[in-house]
Amino acid sequence: MAAQPQPAPPAVEARFVDLCKELGLGEGVSGEAAALLDEVKAALLAVPSVGGRSAKDAEKLCFAFVLYCAVKLKGRKEGSGVRLCEILKGCKLKYDDFFKEMQQLGLKIEKILESRYGQDWEGQLELKQLEGLVNLLADASRFYRKAYNELFSNASTDQEPGLATNTPDYILFGWYLFLMLRSRSPELFKDLVSCIHGLVAVLAILLIHVPAKFRCFTIEGSSHLIKQTEKGVDIVASLCHNYHTSEERLKEMMGKSHKAIEDFFGMKALSASKCKTENLDKIDTDGLMCFKGLIDEESFQRNLEKLEKLCNSNSWEGELDLKLFLSNDYVPSAENASGGSTNLGCSKRAFETLASPTKTIKNMLTVPCSPSSPASGGSVKIVQMTPVTSAMTTAKWLREVISSLPDKPSSKLQQLLSSCDRDLINDVTKRVSIVLEAIFPTKSSADRGGSIGLNCANAFDIPWAEARKMEASKLYYRVLEAICRAESQNSSVNNLTPLLSNERFHRCLIACSAELVLATHKTVIMMFPAVLESTGLTAFDLSKIIENFVRHEETLPRELKRHLNSLEEQLLESMAWEKGSSLYNSLIVARPSLASEINRLGLLAEPMPSLDELVARQNFHVEGLPATPSKKRAAAPDDNTDPRSPKRLCNESRNTIAERNLQTPPPKQSHIVSTNLKAKCQPLQSTFASPTVSNPVGGNDKCADVTVQIFFSKILKLAAIRIRNLCERVQYVEQTERVYNVFKQILDQRTALFFNRHIDQVILCCLYGIAKVCQLDLPFREILSNYKREPQCKPEVFLSIYVGSRNRNGVLGSRHVDIITFYNEVFVPAAKPFLVPFITSGSRPEDKKNASSQISGSPKPSPFPNLPDMSPKKVSSSHNVYVSPLRQTKMDLLLSPSSRSFYACIGEGTHAYQSPSKDLAAINSRLNYNGRRINTRINFDMVSDSVVAVSVYSPCRVLAHLEAHVLMYITHPSRV
Repeated sequence: MAAQPQPAPPAVEARFVDLCKELGLGEGVSGEAAALLDEVKAALLAVPSVGGRSAKDAEKLCFAFVLYCAVKLKGRKEGSGVRLCEILKGCKLKYDDFFKEMQQLGLKIEKILESRYGQDWEGQLELKQLEGLVNLLADASRFYRKAYNELFSNASTDQEPGLATNTPDYILFGWYLFLMLRSRSPELFKDLVSCIHGLVAVLAILLIHVPAKFRCFTIEGSSHLIKQTEKGVDIVASLCHNYHTSEERLKEMMGKSHKAIEDFFGMKALSASKCKTENLDKIDTDGLMCFKGLIDEESFQRNLEKLEKLCNSNSWEGELDLKLFLSNDYVPSAENASGGSTNLGCSKRAFETLASPTKTIKNMLTVPCSPSSPASGGSVKIVQMTPVTSAMTTAKWLREVISSLPDKPSSKLQQLLSSCDRDLINDVTKRVSIVLEAIFPTKSSADRGGSIGLNCANAFDIPWAEARKMEASKLYYRVLEAICRAESQNSSVNNLTPLLSNERFHRCLIACSAELVLATHKTVIMMFPAVLESTGLTAFDLSKIIENFVRHEETLPRELKRHLNSLEEQLLESMAWEKGSSLYNSLIVARPSLASEINRLGLLAEPMPSLDELVARQNFHVEGLPATPSKKRAAAPDDNTDPRSPKRLCNESRNTIAERNLQTPPPKQSHIVSTNLKAKCQPLQSTFASPTVSNPVGGNDKCADVTVQIFFSKILKLAAIRIRNLCERVQYVEQTERVYNVFKQILDQRTALFFNRHIDQVILCCLYGIAKVCQLDLPFREILSNYKREPQCKPEVFLSIYVGSRNRNGVLGSRHVDIITFYNEVFVPAAKPFLVPFITSGSRPEDKKNASSQISGSPKPSPFPNLPDMSPKKVSSSHNVYVSPLRQTKMDLLLSPSSRSFYACIGEGTHAYQSPSKDLAAINSRLNYNGRRINTRINFDMVSDSVVAVSVYSPCRVLAHLEAHVLMYITHPSRV
C-alpha cells in the first residue's frame, strides 16, 4: 500500500491566525494585523542574500513586529490589552532578540507604516525607549539579586530544580515590594540611579524585618555594615557606603516605601526604637520604622500572594512583565543587556561581548579599592565594574563635585563675560534657563497639551527635572569658564566676544552638559539624540564640542569619557551624514562641487530655531523675552554671520544658496589633512563661526574649511582603527594600508558616497574591492561574518543601505538595498579609479611571496604611523600575543626591583598544549627579537578602552588560553 503523502504545512497566514487566537486578540485588532501582514510579508519574510537569519527566525520576528504595530498603533485605541511581553512569549522570543531586529524591519516597511499610521508611527511605537527600559530593569534586577545574596541566605529561586529548601522567598517579596513602589511612583524610576535607590531602600527594609537567622553575616565585625554610632550600626549609612547612594535620597525613598506599605497593607509604621526584636539588636534605630506583621511566619505568605496579585495586573506597568526580570525568562542575559545583542540565526559567544564599548567597563575592567589591613595579608579588594556600579560612581561624582558648585557663574566667569564688547552675563543665564527647560520640562502635560509616555520628557516629576537642570547648569558654567580661560591664552584669539556671543556654541555646551547628566542617571525617558531634538541642534554641531568638553573638564569620570567617546563615534559614523545635518551647510562652502548633489538630495539643515521659538514650544515665560514667538525670526547672536549663513533665516531657497556657491570662484581645493590635525590648533570661534566667514587665524580659507578638515581627520582616524581591526579578523593584515588608502581617496574625492550612509558600509566595500583586484580568497560572506563580531555592528548596516533614485515623474525617491547590491550598483562605478591601480601590484607573484616571507617572530610595522600604538601591544605577526604594562596601582603592590618591568600578558598560547613557562619563554624571545625594536612608549590616552577590547578579545585570541592571563617580568625592558 502506497504511503500517504504528508499533509502540507499550514501557510504563513494560517499560523498567524492561530497565534492571534492563542493571544486572545479581538476581531478588530486581528483583522488589522492580518491586513498589515499581507502588505509587509513579502519584505519581512524574504531571507536576505547576505548575513541573514533563518526563515523560521524571520517568521517569528515578522509576526511579533506586525502584532506589536497593530496592537500599539490601533489596538490600544480600541482597548486591546495584549502586551509586548505576551506577544514575545507567544512568538518564543526574548526581549533582546526582538529589539535588535526592529530597526531593520521598520526600515524595510517604513513607507507602508507611514501610509497606514502617519509619519509619527515610530514615535508611537516607543521601541527605543522600551529597549532602554528593559536593559535598565535587567541591570537593576541583577544588582538586587547580587546584593540580596550578599546579605541573606540564598532564596529558593536560586536553588537547583528539585532541591528542597526552607528559606522563605524573601527575595521575591523584596522585588515585588520594589515593583509596588514603582507602580506608585513611576516618575522616580525612569532612570537607573533612582531604581537603585529604591532597591537599596527595599534592602534596608528587609534587613529590619527578615529574621536574623537568615542573614549571611553577624552584626559584630560585619563587612557589610561598617558605619557605627554610639547606639549601634547605622544601617542607612552603611548601605549608602556600600552602594554609593545618597543618604538624603535613600531616606526619602524609604519614606515613600513606608507610605506605600501603609496604604497597600493597611499597616501602621512604628518607630523601630519601640520594637524590641532580635532583628534590631545592636542596630541604631534612630529614624528607622518597622511594621508588625509584615514578614512574620503567620502573615508572610499572605502578604507575598497579595503583592504577587498586584504584579499580575495587566494595567499597571504597560508592555512589560516585570516579574520575569528576577528570573531570566524573556530577559536579556548579562552579556547582552545594556546595549548588547545576539544575531539570530548565528551563534555569538559570551566572550564577544567583551569587545563592545558599552560593555568593556562592566565586563573587563575592575576597580581596585583601598588595600586591606596587613593582618589580612594586604590583598586588594577588586570590585567588578557593572552598569550599576558605573552609574552610582558617576552619580557620586555629580553629587560631590558638581552639585557643590554655585548655581550661577563664578566671579571669574562673570568677569570674562562682562569684559566682552557688551556685557553677556544676562544673555548666558537666560539662555541656560530656556534651553534646559526645553530639555527638562517642568510644566505639566496638561499645560503643554501633550500626553505622558515613555518618549515624553515631562513624565519626569518636577523635583527630579529641577535637580537635573541644576546639575546641568552648574556643569555648563564650570566647563564654559575652563574653555574661556584656555581660549584667552590662545595667541590666535584677541577677543572672546565672537565665541561667547555665538548661539550655537553655547547650545552645544549646554546640550553636552545635559547629556552627561542624563547619561549619569541612565534615564530611559530622554535617550540620545533627544537632547539634540530639544535644543534644535544637529549631530554635526555636537561633534564640534565633545573633544573640547573632555579636555577642559579634568574631573570627568572615565565612564562619562567613554560615553562621550561612544557618542562621538555614533556622530562620526552615521548621524552627521544624515539628512538635515549642518555638515552639509559647511560642505557646500568648503566643497562647492558637492553643492548640486546636496541640493538634489535635499540634505541641507533647517535654520536653528531661535530662543523665543524654544520658549513658545514649552509655553513658559522668561523675563526679558517674549512669551510668544515673534513673527520674524530673531537673528542669532552670531555677530560674524552673513545673510547666507545656515545659522540665520534667509528668504532665499536652498537652491539659490547652492547655485550662488557654484557661481562664486571655488576656494583652493583642500585635500584631506593628515590625522595629526587637532581641533586644539584652531580657536573655537573658527569651529563655530558661520561657514562662509573667513578663518580668523589667517589665510584665504573659510571657517567651513576648518570644520570640514577637522571632521574628516576624525573620520579617517576612526576608519583606520576599524579597517585595521577588520583586516586582522579576516587575516589579511597586509592589505590594511591599501584598504585605508582607498577609503581616504573616496572620502576626499567621492564624498557624496557617504551621504545618508554609514562609514562602515564604505569600509566593507573597500575591503571587498581590494580583495577582488588583488585576487584574494575573501568572499563578502566571510567579510560580513567577521564584521558581525565588531562591537558597532548592526544588521541594518549591511542589509539596508540607502540608494537614491528618481521615478518616471522625476520625483526623488529612496530605496534600501543590501551591501552586495550597493557594491555593484553604486560603489564600483564611484570607486573604480581608486581600485584599478592595485590590480597589477596586488596580483604579482613576487608581492605574494614577500608578504608570506616575513620573519614569523617579528611584529609587522604599523601602516598608520600617525596613529598611537595601542595597549595591549601585539608583539607577534603570526601569533596573537599582546603585552601591556601593569597599572601603577598594581605595580605599587608588587615589590619589584627597579631594574625589572612587570607586564600583563593576555592571549592565546604560542603552541597547543604547551606549558605556561614555555609560552613565556617563547614570548620573551619574540619581545627580544633584534630585527626591529618595538617602541618603548605605549600610549594609553589616545585610544579608548573599547578599541583595546576589540583588538584583544576577539574569538581566536580568547578561547585557547584564558589561563595565560599572567604576570611576567622582562630582564631587558629597554628592548621592549
